[in-house]
Amino acid sequence: MTSIATAVKRTFDEMTSDQKQADLLRDTVDPQKDYPSAGMTTMHGMLIENPETWLKATDPKGTGPALLEDQVALEKIHRFDHEPIPERIVHARGVGAHGHFRVFDETAKKYTFAPVLTDPSRTTPVFVRFSTVQGPRGSADTVRDVRGFATKFYTPEGNWDIVGNNIPVFFIQDAMQFPDFVHAVKPEPHNEVPTGQSAHNNFWDFVSLQSQTTHTVFWVMSDRGIPRSLRMMQGFGVNTFTLINAEGERHFVKFHWTPELGVHSLVWDEALKINGQDPDYHRKDLEEAIVTGAYPKWTLGIQVLPESREHEFDFDILDATKIWPEELVPIEYIGEMTLNRCVDEFFAETEQVAFCTSHIVPGIGFSDDPLLQGRNFSYLDTQQSRLGTNWEQLPINRPVCPVLNHIRDGKHQSKITKGLNYWPNRYNTLPPTDGAKGGYHEYAQKVHGMKLRTRAPKFQEHFNQTELFYNSLSPVEKKHLIEAISFELDHCDDPVVNKNAILLLNEIDHEVARAVAINVGGDIPPKPKRDSHKKRAVRISQMEFAPEKPLIKSRRIAILIDDGFEKDAVEGLRAAMKLGSATTFIIGPRRGEISSATGTSVMADHHFEGQRSTLFDALFIAPGSGSAEKLRNNGRVIHWVREAFGHCKAIGALGEGIDVVRKALQDVEGVSLAPPSGETDDVTVSYGVVTAPKISLLSAATDVLMIGSHEKGFVSKFAYEISKHRCFERETDGLNKQVAF
Repeated sequence: MTSIATAVKRTFDEMTSDQKQADLLRDTVDPQKDYPSAGMTTMHGMLIENPETWLKATDPKGTGPALLEDQVALEKIHRFDHEPIPERIVHARGVGAHGHFRVFDETAKKYTFAPVLTDPSRTTPVFVRFSTVQGPRGSADTVRDVRGFATKFYTPEGNWDIVGNNIPVFFIQDAMQFPDFVHAVKPEPHNEVPTGQSAHNNFWDFVSLQSQTTHTVFWVMSDRGIPRSLRMMQGFGVNTFTLINAEGERHFVKFHWTPELGVHSLVWDEALKINGQDPDYHRKDLEEAIVTGAYPKWTLGIQVLPESREHEFDFDILDATKIWPEELVPIEYIGEMTLNRCVDEFFAETEQVAFCTSHIVPGIGFSDDPLLQGRNFSYLDTQQSRLGTNWEQLPINRPVCPVLNHIRDGKHQSKITKGLNYWPNRYNTLPPTDGAKGGYHEYAQKVHGMKLRTRAPKFQEHFNQTELFYNSLSPVEKKHLIEAISFELDHCDDPVVNKNAILLLNEIDHEVARAVAINVGGDIPPKPKRDSHKKRAVRISQMEFAPEKPLIKSRRIAILIDDGFEKDAVEGLRAAMKLGSATTFIIGPRRGEISSATGTSVMADHHFEGQRSTLFDALFIAPGSGSAEKLRNNGRVIHWVREAFGHCKAIGALGEGIDVVRKALQDVEGVSLAPPSGETDDVTVSYGVVTAPKISLLSAATDVLMIGSHEKGFVSKFAYEISKHRCFERETDGLNKQVAF
């Protein structure tokens, strides 16, 4: 295709790119706009006179028994009773968004002929659903758990689903054990607790008796288990799929989503508090980013192996409890996904969307991954159980291409199809399509063997990659992992469970087992017979995923003020942060007007008791003698600063606002602060705390565009500290433990 033709096609695609949005409009109604003068009706279209009072046998002055003949009341109550549908057994709590995907070029053509992965002129609509695994729909967003990351591509060749997680491995190797694992991780059957976490006897009993689980347990107990945002976590297809190219050659593949903003997490104390302060934190964060135009983005990467390399590693590439280390199989990044539209109705879209690992398109196939083989049945069976046999006709699940076959009837059939309903038929209606013309053609894989219930020899080794993961973490991440396991086992009151868990940890790393045993009061085991390999892998630690250029896009910054603040400084900072696509919030003593030193005012978005520092990425304390004095004498404000410092967040202050920080951190040794007054614009940066006597309003509007530690302006340096996400040096140097938070 010529460059001009490609450009024309790309322009057309951008104008009509969201085919799925247009498709959904067929089933979307806005009564306010579409029927502004219409009245309420029953489900069969009859206008309703009174929807608030049941028909009774009575007189105008009294009351009496309700009549069964009131069809309006019966319909209203009946439909309400049947509104809930069966909840997902796992991944019940989720949030979704619409977007689009496009590949960069034709790089993947050597592996697959699937246009969704090879045609750069095509824009593919997508719907993504993020979720937690263990808890029900009513649990909190920020619990420690695996996060689901499921993507539905609406391609002209049919729907393709990557049903993934934010962790690249799974607890078990064979789908046969899936019911046992889910039963173990779910609330205990005798009392239905705990909700939304794995800190209980049954989970740790199961995983300590199944050494295959150790790799995923370490991932979940690491910071990966408490992501800062759904937009700041990776996504993985987990299972091994295959790609088939135009020459009929097959390659094994793993899929990876890498976020534009880097990979970041909450700290544990912060996650615990957010669970109570704002249990909808992640879903609100996703919506806020989309509404403000800071669209979440991920690049799609593929790890590809030709069939000839299947057996060259010391692990089995079809084992879902193993990764393919990037130094052995590099990731090739081939495209980008952007989420740019929130759902219009949660139930119809997010709750009814249904994914299947078996949903593939020509050019993509399955492998003999035993977990994948079982998921292909389980997901299809689950969706039929939840939504009925015609679940793929629901608007959010419906492909954008024609769906034509001889399948008929079933519950909730909403399609009227004329003509014959069988094949072959005398009119040759809806015949099969040859593979050469686009029909799905299975790869001719040679299969031989005996019928056995067994696992391959390489599936028997369970510790090497768990140790590899732990060795690859930064010191602070290792510390967090030990603390997480210690928290979990502290909630297990069965000494047998604790003993077995510590013994299993000992097989991976003696020092981890020793530290956990000391924390939870267990016996310290002797050093294991297994020799440690001491190997590390690249791009395991979250620290290795920082964006190429520092970003503050979508970061939430709380600006603390009180009456008497300096308005110019606050407005200058807000304007500068906005240039970097960050979002600022005014936090004051009340939600309403806050007077500045010059008599003008601003509206506070929240008051000090209505929000907490946990819900923001950074704090800024405004200058102004009147404001600073009030803030300095407000215990809640002091706690805001101390808590943000304890959670290793960036803190900025100007002028008199520095005295607020000084009081909050008076017990901390080692943090340097600028003087609150002076004629210079010199900036002091110490352990993520950025202070200066004043701000240059001329530079404030531009220096944020040059984020970096080497830049001179206060805003630039403050933005750089925000872009780092955390100043973990406070933790490694013991400073954050000097404050109560």
